[in-house]
Amino acid sequence: MSAETPVCQLLERQDLDYRGWLWVAPPRDAWLEGGEGSVLSGDHGVLKAWRERGRPAFSPFDGPEVAEPPGAVLFWPKSHALGEWWLLWLCAGLPEGTPLQVVGENQGGIKRVLKVLAALGLGCRKRDSARRCLLVETRLGRVGIEPEAAWTAFEAEGMTLASHPGVFGHGKLDDGTRLLLETLPGVLPGSSGASDVLDMGCGDGILSAWLARRGHAVTAVDVNLFAVEAARRTLAANGLAGHTLASDVYSALPARRFAAIVSNPPFHQERSIDYGPAGRLIREAPAHLQPGGQLVLVANAFLPYADLLQQAFGGFEILADDRRFRVYRACLAGSR
Repeated sequence: MSAETPVCQLLERQDLDYRGWLWVAPPRDAWLEGGEGSVLSGDHGVLKAWRERGRPAFSPFDGPEVAEPPGAVLFWPKSHALGEWWLLWLCAGLPEGTPLQVVGENQGGIKRVLKVLAALGLGCRKRDSARRCLLVETRLGRVGIEPEAAWTAFEAEGMTLASHPGVFGHGKLDDGTRLLLETLPGVLPGSSGASDVLDMGCGDGILSAWLARRGHAVTAVDVNLFAVEAARRTLAANGLAGHTLASDVYSALPARRFAAIVSNPPFHQERSIDYGPAGRLIREAPAHLQPGGQLVLVANAFLPYADLLQQAFGGFEILADDRRFRVYRACLAGSR
């Protein structure tokens, strides 16, 4: 099977035996998933796809270290800070001298990796370029910086939030989330009105912590394992209870219905606009809500979610609109 993505097409043409190599943070590509080696990823969807094929798949939060591979290929991500974290993790987790290749698209800033490697004291050289992509190679070494140093914390809404590169809203409160938080007290009162709430696309866990502080039983879900870990740390930092779970939208959720689903859903996959996850969030929400349950989400005003809400629920209302963002509410029959 031929490679599908430009970065994998560049790798496919290399005169190198990649058998047993570790593929780090790769895109979905059938050439990789049907080939050799193992995967290390923070994307639940990628891990699930590899495991369904019976392929070795690990996350950086699995606990045991991955087996020592003959080499590793790092797919440089959109977030340069996240790419730097992966380099630190590999340097700390794999033996010194392990061959490492780093590949990425030119428009994704792969050329900056040369300076990053130099700053870490790792010499490198260009191996190949094609399909508007660049492939460089180096060898891992000890760099004296622990991966844990990438985790930071900031204050928002009277709470401490954990943050990591690559997690939505890294290091700050997103304006859309702020508008949603201003709106939620009117639709999800706490204390006597506490209920089971699903935070879909939890990010750093701000919504989950805000809801848990008001007595709601919270389940925080994200396809990004860094976000799931950030939400777990956020809840713990504030002494709050909640369940965190990695899931591609609803795919890993147990058979359970919620009184409410709240979300600031993503609409980007790397550099491309992707309405797929948000579309699934809306279309499948009724099957995961209790009778009279509600979906409350915030989105950029230009996004075409009104039609999806109408089709899924038969109606909706706009609770807030500041011209940049809108807060939508859709309810199952029986809610007030």
